[in-house]
Amino acid sequence: MKKTILFLLIMVFTLSTFFGATLTVGAKSFTEQYVLGNLASLLLEENGFNVIKRFGLNSFVVRQGLTTGQIDLYADYTGTAWVTYLGQEEMITDPDELLEKVRELDDKNGVVWLDRISVNNTYALAIRQEDYEKYGFETLSDLVAYWNEHPKEFVAGVDYEFYERPDGFFAFAEHYGLDIPDSQVSTMQTGLTYEAIANKKIDIAMVFATDPKILKYNLHVLEDDKNFWPYYHISFAVRKDTLDKYPEIEEILRPLTLYLNQDILIRLNYRVDVEGLEPEVVAREYLEGLGLID
Repeated sequence: MKKTILFLLIMVFTLSTFFGATLTVGAKSFTEQYVLGNLASLLLEENGFNVIKRFGLNSFVVRQGLTTGQIDLYADYTGTAWVTYLGQEEMITDPDELLEKVRELDDKNGVVWLDRISVNNTYALAIRQEDYEKYGFETLSDLVAYWNEHPKEFVAGVDYEFYERPDGFFAFAEHYGLDIPDSQVSTMQTGLTYEAIANKKIDIAMVFATDPKILKYNLHVLEDDKNFWPYYHISFAVRKDTLDKYPEIEEILRPLTLYLNQDILIRLNYRVDVEGLEPEVVAREYLEGLGLID
């Protein structure tokens, strides 16, 4: 009888520990992060966790929250971790190698990086869909080969930082062997490149790879086939002690690795920024469509 009571007490304690567990999910202060934070939160809630959301933070605050125990997990970018958090300068051209090195260095900080999602939110160059159909450019090498032969045919539009920074436009040009005069590069405020290319004031626009304006303005992003820009693949960073306590977190979030990709995330961002839906609504409808939550 005593053994039965003890067994029942253990079962009640185990169930209450699991189903009463609370996790704090963080997110940075832009659309994509709100979407990712809600995707993770909804999956965790579906699997019995209580979730506290701490969204709208900058990179350093959310990272500090993770390392100090105020946040259990959030989505971050391998390139950000490598350069900004871990202070590395080496350029790694293989995304899987980059993730492994981030994992190795961040382990001492008590941070575990889950498998990367097939989304790379880095700098990119884009052209109008009509020009893509006209010229057939798929890669930056395709563009550069033509541009070198017709140096005055295109004008590129970039923001001021991208014009000057060491991994910006002219460093890209050198890396790809593009011989282009300054007069063919127009500078403008961040975000205005989309409107400028849509209005045909420029022909090539600096963009961020997962920005929904790519869809809004029907642009074609050219592949960085020579791997000039760093990889900013998304992965969920989790406190090691949290994952040790609740190892099921990895499997709960695995569908995001399996099903989420660049095109899908752009569309989810589009539904928020262009269609005006709330990030939680967009995340919920996506997960319901996959049958992952009720």
